[in-house]
Amino acid sequence: MPEGDTVWRQARQLDAALTGRQLTICDVRVPAFATVDFTGSTVDAVESRGKHLVIRTAGHLIHSHLKMEGTWHIYPAGPGVRWRRPAHTARCILGTEASTVVGFSLGLLEIVPADQEDSILGYLGPDLLGPDWDAELALQRLLARPERAVGVALLDQRNLAGIGNVFRSELCFLVGIHPELPIGQVPDLPRLVALSKRLLEANKARTNRSTTGGPARGDAAMWVYGRAGRPCRRCGTTVRHDTSADPDAPTQQPRDIYYCPHCQPVPRLE
Repeated sequence: MPEGDTVWRQARQLDAALTGRQLTICDVRVPAFATVDFTGSTVDAVESRGKHLVIRTAGHLIHSHLKMEGTWHIYPAGPGVRWRRPAHTARCILGTEASTVVGFSLGLLEIVPADQEDSILGYLGPDLLGPDWDAELALQRLLARPERAVGVALLDQRNLAGIGNVFRSELCFLVGIHPELPIGQVPDLPRLVALSKRLLEANKARTNRSTTGGPARGDAAMWVYGRAGRPCRRCGTTVRHDTSADPDAPTQQPRDIYYCPHCQPVPRLE
């Protein structure tokens, strides 16, 4: 599942393939931007902001969000190279003399002038993997609404950018709190914020994510996420699965919650 670590890694891979190189191919397969052609332009940079990826070229941003299924692939330039995903799922194709970069099943792809960057990314909180990470600002934003469930607050990219469903479940387990506990009642919120930074930093260069410190594959890689019905690694209690929705979200799409009812007791809400 793409979260801040995945996007950071993809941005670095694309940066190595594209930055400083002239585009020989620019094929945007989104109707609103299908006429855009940056062929001949040089790519200035590829960057991540939380779960967003930005390619800078010709005074514009090619802005993408992977959502659930999106990914960027890099292939050698030239004919006869087989893509690892179906061609009909390609949303953006950028080529140089050395490589072809393809964005598949992107949840969002848009192109905006660089001077409008703030209109699409300005709402984001401090980026956990960014050079401007600010733990104090993240704390201030989280505590601005102390009544919010901690699991919801962690997913809100306006508070801190880069946490998705996997990391929020794992973080809540690691600090021993239920995801429904109000953020203002978290016993040591600075520790939770610091751990968020440490977990994403530890995983940003890993192909297979691990939060346990164990092998980064399969069941050994996670404490509770995806382990419903299996014994808790700490106490042996059966891990539970539930869903929750953010009441502030435009769509009330439920999100998965995994937790240990012994290590993370359900809070008594007044």
